[in-house]
Amino acid sequence: MLYRGMDRAALDAAYTTSASIPNVDGWRQGWLDRSAAFRKTHQGKIGIPYTKNPSPQLDFFPATDPKAPTVMFLHGGYWQRNSKDTFSFVAEGFLAHGFNAAIVGYTLAPHARLPRIVEEVGEAATWLHENIASLGADPARLYMTGWSAGGHLAAMNMAHPAIKGALAVSGLYDMEPIRLGSVNDVMKLDEAETRLVEPMSHIPAKAPPLIVSAGGGELPEFRRQATEYAAACRAKGLKVRYIEPAGCHHYSALDELAKPEGQLATAFAKLVKTGTLEDR
Repeated sequence: MLYRGMDRAALDAAYTTSASIPNVDGWRQGWLDRSAAFRKTHQGKIGIPYTKNPSPQLDFFPATDPKAPTVMFLHGGYWQRNSKDTFSFVAEGFLAHGFNAAIVGYTLAPHARLPRIVEEVGEAATWLHENIASLGADPARLYMTGWSAGGHLAAMNMAHPAIKGALAVSGLYDMEPIRLGSVNDVMKLDEAETRLVEPMSHIPAKAPPLIVSAGGGELPEFRRQATEYAAACRAKGLKVRYIEPAGCHHYSALDELAKPEGQLATAFAKLVKTGTLEDR
C-alpha cells in the first residue's frame, strides 16, 4: 500500500530519524549523562506513581519558588523506547525560567496499547492537578510539553481541563504512515485504532494556546506533519504558533527546549508567564 507515493521501505526511511543524525549514539549517551548529573545536583521527588498501577511514574523537580507554574514533559521513542530517566536534563530549561518540572513516564508498547498510553498521560495531568498543591505548587498553573512521540501525546491531551498551554516538539499528528511502517510491528495499530489516537482526527473545539515546532533540519515528513497540524488547529480557531528552529535536526531540536536560552524554551516561557503567544 502506498502513502503519498511511498511504499513501506520509503516510509521507514522517511520516519527513521536516527539514520539522519550524525553521531546518534553520542547524542543518546549525552542525554543519559546529562540526566544523571542533573539528578545528582537537583533535589526532586522521584518515582511518583500517578495511576492505580504503580508502574507509570513521574519525577517532580521543584523550582526555587514551588508555588510557580508546573510543566509536564513527555518523552519520545516511538511509544516503545526510552524512559523518563533519560530525559531528566530537560528540566534544566524549565527550572531556569522559574517553573517546576514534572518528567512523566508511561507504559511502553507492547505492554500497553497506544490508546491506553494516551489515557495514562491524561491521568498524569489529573494526578498533578489534584496533588501538586501537596508538593507546594499551584494546581491552577499546569502546562504540558512533549517531544517526538511525546509531542503526539501532548497533542492528544492538550484539551485536558487542567492544562493551560501546550508545546508539541517534533511530534506525530498524522498516524497513517505510522500504521503502514515498521514502527507498527510493535504498535499493532489497526485502521480504527489509528484514527482513535490520531491528533489530526481529534482537534478539539476548544484548547489552550499551543506551540507546534519541528526543526528546520528534520526529515521532511516531520516538518510536513508539524506545519499541517498547526494549520489544521488554526483553521479550527485555536491559538497556535509554529516555530521551526533553523538547522535543528530531530535530536538537537530538543535542546532548544532543554537549554534555558533555547528558542523553544524562551517561547514556551513567554506562554507560561503571560498566557499568550504570537500567532503567525
